[in-house]
Amino acid sequence: MKLFYREYKSANAHAKPMIILHGLFGSCDNWLTQAKILSEWYHVFTVDQRNHGLSPHHDAFDYPSMVHDLLEFIEEHQLQQPIIIGHSMGGKTAMNFALAHPEKLSHLIVVDIAPRAYNLEHYTIIDGLNAIAIDKITNRNEADEQLAAYVPEADVRQFLLKNLQRKAEGGFSWKINLKVISAKLSNVGLDLYLKTSFDKPTLFIKGNRSKYITEEDAHAILKIFPQAQLEGMDTGHWVQAEKPQEFVTLVHHYLQAH
Repeated sequence: MKLFYREYKSANAHAKPMIILHGLFGSCDNWLTQAKILSEWYHVFTVDQRNHGLSPHHDAFDYPSMVHDLLEFIEEHQLQQPIIIGHSMGGKTAMNFALAHPEKLSHLIVVDIAPRAYNLEHYTIIDGLNAIAIDKITNRNEADEQLAAYVPEADVRQFLLKNLQRKAEGGFSWKINLKVISAKLSNVGLDLYLKTSFDKPTLFIKGNRSKYITEEDAHAILKIFPQAQLEGMDTGHWVQAEKPQEFVTLVHHYLQAH
């Protein structure tokens, strides 16, 4: 599958490649600010995972499929030993990829997700998105009002409604493959599908006000990623969005040291 991506070239022709993967309901555009800053030192690619953003829709929606997509992307662009960063669902894709193809990357950076199964809390969001009368709304405010019955947080609604797009003939449609994501949402919460380890430099960044990485997860992280370093930031789950400059500084300093 040919994934949609945006590319941020560094002035340094020899800059190391970096691939960034968004989370559930996200897109590569969520990483615009961070990618522009990181491109001072790295050749950055932000990628839309399948069924998200402007990438193709497909009935298969699971981590083996997303890992295969990433392998195809790396080989198509002839990227040598890229750094791979993934947030939330993207972090799960990145971890699975590192276990499946350890020779294909140099560094792994996982943002606010652990190598374990999760009981997802996104079903209310799915219900809310499906409740929007996509064929009848005439503006985004109407969609926001309908979604508010399910998602009270205005900032979360704003993020989710970035998935709305205007159709050329008028009205709106979804960028995301809402039908398939709704049917296969449980796949996103699954544990890593390979029982092996990745023995290369690995950084886990957790939001200290998030519950996605707990103290109990540290042991499992080190067992699977023996070179892992765990760093916390004073944020919730959206670590890179809440403090983009601090996030970029942490990532760059880690990569310089490793």
